[in-house]
Amino acid sequence: MRDFYSRSYQLYFVYGSDMHVEQITSRCLNPEFFAAARLSDHSMAFFGHSKIWDGGEECLIRAPGEEAWGVIFKLSFSDADRLDAWQDVRLDGCGAHFLYPDDVVDTHGNSYPVLLMKRNFLGEPAAPTEEYMQHIIAGAAFHALPATYISALKRIKTKKASFPVPKKSTFDRALLANLSCDCGEV
Repeated sequence: MRDFYSRSYQLYFVYGSDMHVEQITSRCLNPEFFAAARLSDHSMAFFGHSKIWDGGEECLIRAPGEEAWGVIFKLSFSDADRLDAWQDVRLDGCGAHFLYPDDVVDTHGNSYPVLLMKRNFLGEPAAPTEEYMQHIIAGAAFHALPATYISALKRIKTKKASFPVPKKSTFDRALLANLSCDCGEV
């Protein structure tokens, strides 16, 4: 993957709700937009249950012949750690998500090596809430993703939230980003 490990930043491909400017800037101190891009042979799907949005959570799944659109952000290593903490990415693989290296293609046909997050366990398919999909669509529209992709997002079956969303967490997961788990010998 070329100079992927020699840079002073990481390229992250984010999709779904992390494309929304308010969300990514609440999780990262200085996310730098790099490009809109597509990931081949994947699609966005919804599984499990979001305590914040009261519906299924977005994830990427393998889907030969399809493509998922998102945004590449240049993240400092500390911002990457903050985003990983928010998404419960763990190096030992036991978190809710894991990092996956892949190549994405921007709107000009340029390919970039990126890291992206995939769910560790999918669970049952679940409809997202209307409010969650509006949040995702707003992020996609802000970054001028293709109209056909935005139209496809608008056709995803949704449900009504049973409480006011998004539900704000009282705990800032980003505080965990720089903690070590040195347990010593047992």
